[in-house]
Amino acid sequence: MDKMTKYRETVKQILAEHVDISRRQAAPGVEKLLIADDEHGHYIWLRLGWKNGQRQNSPVIQARVKDGKVWVEEDWTDIGFVDQLIEAGVPKQDIVLAFHEPEMRQYTDFAVA
Repeated sequence: MDKMTKYRETVKQILAEHVDISRRQAAPGVEKLLIADDEHGHYIWLRLGWKNGQRQNSPVIQARVKDGKVWVEEDWTDIGFVDQLIEAGVPKQDIVLAFHEPEMRQYTDFAVA
């Protein structure tokens, strides 16, 4: 299995586990979705629906696999998604914390781009 395929499968597996767990928690009117586009390497854990009269349409975690790296675009959790990527064998130099400004990424232990 090549690196890009492994990264796509890893991201999808981690997100699928979290979506499954989140679906067990009561939130009437709000769906928890895993959107996976393997062809283009886009993966989103999304909340969608209505809660207390407010529209819910927000990514919980959004990641992309491109240019040989996993780009973490959004992570609104405290579950340690990046830590799970590392535990699954994705090295820090192949993880881009894209939610940080490009100029600030050099101060992390992760890839700049």
